[in-house]
Amino acid sequence: MPYSWSPSSVHSSLPPDALYAGSDSDGSQIFLGRSFFQGDLLPCKIIPNKNAAYVSYDGGEHFVETYEVLSGQGFEWILTEGSIPDGAFEIGYSKSGEQLLVGRIHFEGSLTPGKIHRSHGCLYIPYGGVEHSFQSNFEVLILNTVPINPPPDQPDEPEQPDQCCCCSLM
Repeated sequence: MPYSWSPSSVHSSLPPDALYAGSDSDGSQIFLGRSFFQGDLLPCKIIPNKNAAYVSYDGGEHFVETYEVLSGQGFEWILTEGSIPDGAFEIGYSKSGEQLLVGRIHFEGSLTPGKIHRSHGCLYIPYGGVEHSFQSNFEVLILNTVPINPPPDQPDEPEQPDQCCCCSLM
């Protein structure tokens, strides 16, 4: 079954088949999206009843106003001890070209999605104004289908090295 991306913003309603990704610590539903930020195409957590969306970047949780919402079927969350399973969903990329995956983890009463950098060996989530990292015991989103529309081409920006927030920061 196919999936698609729909352009949206914190001021818009979500498509009826938007992919549920978790819940915030107050019980608010979180849906999955992606947004351009500092030259990267990053997974974002969308919280409709707060008119908010956030990405994880360079040690912080950053508000984004516009994003694309993931909709469709053919997805499954797989628990991992740190290794990335086959079929992991590529949601975006870093400005250096590294493909980013999406994962989620239970943290401080929430189930929060975030980005997986294979080269860093961890999941980063935006939560409480900070970027938190985890090396194991998180779920990875798996895709069992073919996309309707693939990620957009990377924007023309000067090459800059990735800034690693380091998985040792907690």
